[in-house]
Amino acid sequence: MSGYETIKKLEENINEVFVGKEEVVENMLICLLAGGHVLLEDVPGVGKTTLANALAASMECSLGRIQFTPDTLPGDVLGVSIYNMKTGEFEYSKGVVMNQIVLADEINRTSPKTQASLLEAMAEGRVTVDGKVYELPGPFMVIATQNPVEFIGTYPLPEAQMDRFMMRLSIGYPGREQEMTMARKHLAGVTVDKVRPVCKAEDIIQLREEVAAVKVTEQVLAYMEDIVELTRKEPRFQLGVSPRALIALMRASQSKAFLQGRDYVKPDDVKAVAPQVFAHRLSLTPEARIRKESVSQILYSLILKGKIRTE
Repeated sequence: MSGYETIKKLEENINEVFVGKEEVVENMLICLLAGGHVLLEDVPGVGKTTLANALAASMECSLGRIQFTPDTLPGDVLGVSIYNMKTGEFEYSKGVVMNQIVLADEINRTSPKTQASLLEAMAEGRVTVDGKVYELPGPFMVIATQNPVEFIGTYPLPEAQMDRFMMRLSIGYPGREQEMTMARKHLAGVTVDKVRPVCKAEDIIQLREEVAAVKVTEQVLAYMEDIVELTRKEPRFQLGVSPRALIALMRASQSKAFLQGRDYVKPDDVKAVAPQVFAHRLSLTPEARIRKESVSQILYSLILKGKIRTE
């Protein structure tokens, strides 16, 4: 089975239990193939945790889940060193982060200190505990869920952490027929705990290598850079996107092209993923907020302003 066939089989497997949100599932897989992390933001009960569980269950990957609360400590995430009286040495007791897929549930309900414990893992694929560095198992991916910031008891994620998520996705309520189909599947016993793996961790690692080989021409790269520069010049944004965001856009565009069965990136691939890659990295100025401007609408206009060179 080719890499393209493998990822399509994975996509079908998830859509079997996560009904009616094919675009969200595709974007999740784009991040998986690109080696990125995903932030699922939406109201409670729309299936954020179900989607994360379905993805992990569809692969033979270890899943670690942690429910963030105000009293969750960094050691709960990273692990701690425990003194062994028999050997007279400190031994590392693994935290939840030492899994291939980490589900950080309601990440904005814990303190900024605990949120920050994930920064090194998300950026470098390793953690440092008591001065010792521990490599994380591959393929590593963080899937974080959060409720909208207006909800009681939430702590907004700092900009540095938001920048480490490749995409922020919103699931939204299903349509009438989608919701009825979901209910029928539950009645028939088709639930996330019945999901069976269709690929192995090694397959995902191989797929990531194939995606990294998807060609990005100088013209397409220049188009991406145009959009990045426009966000930095836009007066309605407090700050433009970072160089990390450009790399994330490039990787996500490669994944999008791969899912379309191509070995090269087109400008349409960039347009398709740029809103999800950039929107959560941008914030409006106070004046723009007073005027009720929209980050998404401004960003969309900037994407259209980018020059697509053909020479």
